[in-house]
Amino acid sequence: IVASGEVAPWQEASLGAEVTGIRLDKVLVNVGDVVTKGQLLARFSEDTLRADLAWLNAAVDEATANLMKARTEAARADKLEETGAMPQQLIQTYRTQVQVAEAQLASARAQRDAQSLRLRYARVVAPDDGVISSRSATVGAVSTMGAELFRLVRRNRLEWRAEVPAELLARLQPGITAIVQTHDGAEVTGTLRQRSPTVDPGTRNGIAYVDLPGDSGLAGGM
Repeated sequence: IVASGEVAPWQEASLGAEVTGIRLDKVLVNVGDVVTKGQLLARFSEDTLRADLAWLNAAVDEATANLMKARTEAARADKLEETGAMPQQLIQTYRTQVQVAEAQLASARAQRDAQSLRLRYARVVAPDDGVISSRSATVGAVSTMGAELFRLVRRNRLEWRAEVPAELLARLQPGITAIVQTHDGAEVTGTLRQRSPTVDPGTRNGIAYVDLPGDSGLAGGM
């Protein structure tokens, strides 16, 4: 079976900004760079984020102190309740203050945790091994939530997407060998991974997905 088709990344990850309104300080990779999982690719300014986190840590400490005070006053009120030396309404007020202080502490902790997450997102890291195929990150640019910074060809893995007539598609079984001939006459041996379950209604062709070896010398778009 003879077919033609293009070479494309097996999977291409889009890496975007997960913070907003923060200036991009450093861009550490460029197109074509080979990266490993967890490698730092870019970093947003952390000064403002760290200052906000410090303020929220102080807010948690304050809320914790207020809760301890409210619990102490409520415990004293509970003891006085047995003697009848304190009105029941005032005792209930002290108990309510404990609940309010607990809610305020939970809120302060949630805000602190959210800010800690923003600080972590200020560092853009590679989600997998691969090769940077596109870069739109620019030093000094102010981030917008979700804006794409890089594209990553995961594991530097490419595939050939052969367009095969529908009547021949059923003859192709996963695991068979495919010989891919490049424009310069070189041949690359690949393995059929899967075939598409549908065909294009216009061309009546289906796609056969062929895994290519890492040292094929091919590039996406060929």
